[in-house]
Order: sequence, then structure tokens, then C-alpha cells
Amino acid sequence: MPNVLPDIGKISYLEIDGVNVRLATGGRSDGIPVFLSSPWPESIYAFRDVLPLIGDLAPYVAIDLPGFGMSQGRSDLMSPTGMARFIVRAAWKLGIERMHGVGPDVGALAMLFAAADRPDLFESLVVGSGATSIELASGGLVDLIASPAGAFSDFEGGDLAVGFVSQSAARPVPPSVMEDYWHSSAARRFDQAANFVRAYKEELPLLKGSLRKIDAPVLVLAGLHDPIVPPANGQMLVDNIRRCRERLLNGGHLVWEDAAAEYGLEIRNWIDGAYKAASRE
Repeated sequence: MPNVLPDIGKISYLEIDGVNVRLATGGRSDGIPVFLSSPWPESIYAFRDVLPLIGDLAPYVAIDLPGFGMSQGRSDLMSPTGMARFIVRAAWKLGIERMHGVGPDVGALAMLFAAADRPDLFESLVVGSGATSIELASGGLVDLIASPAGAFSDFEGGDLAVGFVSQSAARPVPPSVMEDYWHSSAARRFDQAANFVRAYKEELPLLKGSLRKIDAPVLVLAGLHDPIVPPANGQMLVDNIRRCRERLLNGGHLVWEDAAAEYGLEIRNWIDGAYKAASRE
């Protein structure tokens, strides 16, 4: 019997800003939409246990950002600021005028830069598990940031991705989802996606100044035991964003895998009104 991917909504591909990207859409037909960007080296299927918890509250769009998941890449987008511009373009293409942005991992930085540039677009943000300062990165992430372009080009990228997820996730990942993760990083896609992280050397120093421009309330949702993006990265956001809370869950770097129910409920409660309380602080 073939492995069947979980139902995460309607799967489609859409050309946005000249690149073909994969989307999952679903949820209610009314309300402020939730725009989720998938973590690396996974895909939109990382949200398989999260989307059902928010879909009855709001419409959602989960997207594999360019170069990640199963979306086409483009070199000028492979940096936090480049991807921030793409997120703004994607919202325009999708007809979204106001949204809750959910960006774990690599998406966190892109969402933060986008919210600093376009405060009118964001009702709120949920970010986390993304390095916010070079000196706060840890473990293998430090080596990845310092790696030269092409460092992984002789390796099968799908194997690197599956190896990382297998070693990092506290819960078993369904075989069909793991296969999707493999294809998302297959061949040289892993090395090409790593260029986004390599850009941290130039762009993370710019982040702190941008954070003070963010007007939307922000929830930092991350793993208490993250070995590569320790909680100090989230505290840096709390210290520099006017309306920001941090919630640490019992999990590692892949907290959306490790503590999926709690992760989804935190997002659900946030968009269901908790963010408004944060905005009054």
C-alpha cells in the first residue's frame, strides 16, 4: 500500500514573483488569514498536526518559501531580507491585506524583516527557532553559517535532510512525510538552501535595528532544549520588540514535531485573541 501524505488542505502550485511555489490552503472562509512558512529542511508537511488546530478559527496558507520544501528557488531570494520581500509579494499575489505571520526556523527572520518594512501587513507574528544573532547560534548551526558555498554539493541533500530530522525529532515522522522532506532537499537543493543561512553573517547584524520598527505583537514559540538555537535567541527578540512574549515548549529545535499539539494550541490561542492582550502591554 503506497504511503499517503496527511491531509493539510488543498495543495497547489502558484507562480509568485517569477518562481513556482507550493501552497497548502484551507480553514475558514472568513477572518484574518494565517500565513505559515515551512521550516528547513522540512516542508509544509511539518504543519500536519498544527493546521487542524487553527483551521476552524481562520483561513490559512502554508507555503514552501522559494528554495525550500518543493518550491522553485532563486539565488537573489536566498537571504532573510530577500525572502522578506518575497513574503510581501506573496501576500499581494494571494490577495492578503492583513495577516498573522507564522514563521519558524528560517522563516522567522524573513517574517521579522517583512514586519519591520511593512507593519500594515501584519496583525501579529509567531516566530522562533531561528538564530537572531551570530554569537547566539550554537552547535552545527555555527558550522553551517560559516560553511562556504558548495560545501554540501557532493552529498545527497535528501539524505542530509532526513538524517537531521531523524536525529532531531523526538516523535516518529510518518514515512510519507519523511519522503517529502527527502525530495525537498534532494541532490543539490540542500546546499542551495544553505545559502540562506550563510547570509546570516551579513544580515543578522542588521536585524537588531529592524526589530524596533515592528509594531505588531509577537509571540516567540520555541523549544526549551533547542541545541542549535538556544532560548537566548528568543530573549533577544523580547528585549528589542516592544510587544513581544516568549513561550518555551518541551522540545528541541523541531518543536513543531516534538510538541505538535502544544505548538498548535499556542498558535490557536494567540490568533484567537491572546495577541490582543499582548498589544495592550
